This record gives sequence, C-alpha cells and structure tokens, in this order.
Amino acid sequence: MVLMGLALACAACSQEEAPAEKVAEAAQDIVTPTPEPAATAKGKYAPQDTCGEVEGAELFRRQLAAAVEARDADVLAALAAEDVKLDFGGGAGRDELRARLGDKTRGLWAELDALMALGCSANEQGGITIPWYFDQDMGTADPVMGMLVMGEDVPVFAGPAPDAAQRGAISWEVVQIASLAPDEARQQVELPDGETGFVATDKLRSLIDYRLIASSRNGRWRITSFLAGD
Repeated sequence: MVLMGLALACAACSQEEAPAEKVAEAAQDIVTPTPEPAATAKGKYAPQDTCGEVEGAELFRRQLAAAVEARDADVLAALAAEDVKLDFGGGAGRDELRARLGDKTRGLWAELDALMALGCSANEQGGITIPWYFDQDMGTADPVMGMLVMGEDVPVFAGPAPDAAQRGAISWEVVQIASLAPDEARQQVELPDGETGFVATDKLRSLIDYRLIASSRNGRWRITSFLAGD
C-alpha cells in the first residue's frame, strides 16, 4: 500500500538523514488523486485549484494528502522545511511540528483534513497556498472579524432561535461578525449587502484560520508555514 510505503520509507532513515528524500522516492507511485474541491460549487470564494500549473506541486500535494490520511507525523514533518513557521510567537521547526501533531488538544490533523477540501492557489512567490481563498483579494473584509461561509445555499436566519424564519441563503461568501459566541449554534453576521442575519456556526471559518504554504527550495518542495492567526 502507498501509505505503508511512505511510512516504511521514513522509518528506513533517521531524522538526521533528511527523510524527505526517502519520502519523495516512495511517493512516486502514489495513485490517490490530489483532493480537489467540487467543480460545480458556486459563490465568489468557492474553492478552486490553480496549483496544477506550478511545476512539482502535484507530487508534493499527493505526498501531503497521503501523510494526512495516514496521520503520519514523521512523514508530514519530513515534508516540512527545517525552519517551518508554526505561529507568530517563534514556534518553528520540524521537531516542533511533529510534537504539535501528536498533541491531541491542538487538533492539527482535523485542521489539515479541513484544508484538504478548501482548494489550492498558485501564489505570487512561485509556491502554493492552501486553502485557495487565503491567497485571494478579500476587498475590505476585516481579516480578524471576517468569516467565510462554507457551502452552497447556506441558510440565513432572522434570529438565533431554532424556530427562527429563514430569510435567504448564501454561498461561499465573506461575512463580518461582531463577536464570536463559540457555544451558540448560530452567529449573527453582517452580510455582503449590509443586512444582518444568523448563520450556523459550523458553516463559518475565520479568514485567518489555519493555512499551509509551501514552495520549492533547491528543487525540493517543502511546507514553509503552517499556522493560524495574523
């Protein structure tokens, strides 16, 4: 199996022997398709994939997808740069990434699962950005209070109560939130037309939530940052 091959490739060498090279060799025969967003999704910020035009990015994304599916922290760390940036407080490095992946309280595997379904953008630096929307012009949206509505025809309600009337729907669009109430089933948001409404909490994603950026260094693709915040 491909995933077992990747794990064995990583196990066959020490961390000091740059396991990413072994991982790359084992990944050549991966046949699992790179996760891609639905081509029929509607909405201004519906996931797209423009990374196919970037040389070498396809193989890297297949390696990444396989590592995430297998929950293999060693392989994922091998795909990261030695100085991979993990936060804005100095957190960095392969060893730290491996440790954080093993910390269940952080939930990083679930974050990576989410990213795999949100498209990929070829960025201006010659690398790739996942999710696609993070590399797009969000206009005047506040990066901290802005939220992406994830999905097509997501209901917009008149109030927070379960029996509140539906007053419309919204598809893959950016809304503004005054304050987040994580324990509430719905959040009050300002819609693109300036009106307000309530949208299901699990359909909203912060514009500065986790993102992964990768690029080719000396011909080898590496994750250069995997972080959230601003």
